[in-house]
Amino acid sequence: MNPRHARTSTNAARGHADRSGLWLRNAVAGLGVLAAAAAVVSFTAQYKMIAAARRLAVVAALEAAIPDAAALVFTSLGIALALHGLRAIRVRALNVGSVAVSVFMNAIAAAPGWRALAIWAMPPVAYALASDTLIGVVRAWVIARQDALNVRLAGEQPTPLAVLGGLVLWLLRLALAPGSTLAGFRRWVIEECPVAPGRRLAPGRPGTAVARSGPRRGVKNPRNGTKTARFLALVSERHGALAAVPVGDVSRICTALAPEIGLHAGAARTALRRAVLAAQNGSTS
Repeated sequence: MNPRHARTSTNAARGHADRSGLWLRNAVAGLGVLAAAAAVVSFTAQYKMIAAARRLAVVAALEAAIPDAAALVFTSLGIALALHGLRAIRVRALNVGSVAVSVFMNAIAAAPGWRALAIWAMPPVAYALASDTLIGVVRAWVIARQDALNVRLAGEQPTPLAVLGGLVLWLLRLALAPGSTLAGFRRWVIEECPVAPGRRLAPGRPGTAVARSGPRRGVKNPRNGTKTARFLALVSERHGALAAVPVGDVSRICTALAPEIGLHAGAARTALRRAVLAAQNGSTS
């Protein structure tokens, strides 16, 4: 490759990274403004209610600030973990929980009626959506930069808001089609939960358990038949040898093929990325 062309490509990639980092900093600054505005709104409602109950101004002010301060702390921790490419699921869940406490406090402080409830609940809800989304975007940005350096990181996993949305959709389906929903839930529990510590049912053979602690004599692989194994086999069938699969195509392949196996897209990306890199490292060594 021409050294001048290589330097030009490197500088272009660096400029693109700098622009994305600039927009990310703008988003962080905007979140700070949003956090301050939401805190002021929530503090006003909660302070009046707590002051009327405790009749101590200083104590009421401190207690009214606790939910929003906790949300800010957990958001900061989530961003710190995301900068290392970590999912920060626990911290993000605690952030959403702190905002939920603030929403509850605002709701009981609001005047009766949906209009007053919406006015008082909207600011912390907006902050929860913005802060959790920012943490996810920061992690995706870090993963994109690390992928450019061929550094392996954990795949994406569901966020607390995505889990909550999935639960709402499942409850809606349960209300509309209870029979098939409960049957599918029962099938999922039987397939996913172990029948004993370290043992699962063999695929397609109810009542027959297979050990998962390690390979045994006469058994090629105790994980044969799992969703991950079937997914990797499907990828090999559709796209050829894993060593020939570009790392950049992993996400697209998982999005297209994971639903056919019933495997979560994040778990599929993690498994396929690991298998592709292992195959490529093995073929070049």
